[in-house]
Amino acid sequence: MSVSIVFHLLAALAYAVLGLALWRPIARAQDVRPSSTIGRSCLLGAIALHGIGLISAVVVPTGLHLGWALALSTAMWLGMIVFWIENFLLRLDSLLLLLLPAATLISLLAAIFPHGYLVPHANNDWLRVHLLIAMTAYGLITVAALHAMLMTVLDRHLHRPIEAEGEQGLIGRAMGAMPPLLTLEQLLFRLIGIGFIILTLTVITGIIVSLRISGQALPMDHKTVFTLLSWVTFGVLLAGRMIQGWRGRIALRWTLAGFAFLLLSYTGSRFVLEVILQRGTLG
Repeated sequence: MSVSIVFHLLAALAYAVLGLALWRPIARAQDVRPSSTIGRSCLLGAIALHGIGLISAVVVPTGLHLGWALALSTAMWLGMIVFWIENFLLRLDSLLLLLLPAATLISLLAAIFPHGYLVPHANNDWLRVHLLIAMTAYGLITVAALHAMLMTVLDRHLHRPIEAEGEQGLIGRAMGAMPPLLTLEQLLFRLIGIGFIILTLTVITGIIVSLRISGQALPMDHKTVFTLLSWVTFGVLLAGRMIQGWRGRIALRWTLAGFAFLLLSYTGSRFVLEVILQRGTLG
């Protein structure tokens, strides 16, 4: 068993334990307390285990090794780092209700599907910069998408008939521990704004890399098309927010659509090639 698989499994276990610790008081109808210093330190430890697993899998002597599961794991890892830093500025521990299960699942997927391919031209400095920026954008937008999912559940919960406190189910009690929807919306657009800036840098560095390697600015392959569709989607969403004051469900739908395009730009296509078509050696 490789070092990467071991550390991804350890990270999945750590995320799962932290998730159970967060959901346990909700299941027992107890008050949910904000994360303590110990809790944040434990989360940082889980993120560190995750990072070691990624570095040992992606950075190899012959270059860079990537696959659909490793790309998804990288995005999730960077997203967890973004959340950990952001949580110091605006305490939103409730987002961990979705982040921790998602991180557990994705870490397990990276352990189960560790195979991939060597990235062509990995010694190109511009390509390395492009990949780092792209994965950072994916991480931010992954967190934003999970945040939007959480807001969707909360919005539906708020529109249900009011239940007696003793009659609330697990999801109802979890939603009751959430911050106000307006606060969540403000954080969502902050994440989308930063993510859009980094996604713009991804497009720019991608053009530079493509020109240096192939002489084409925008090769019309699936990665380019879906990345541009995602960039346009988030751009329209931010413009709609500024001009028309878009919010609520329309903002959530555009966020999830932009995330879906970004997911299809790399992870979805690699999943089809590596798992369904068994062509993991192709770039």
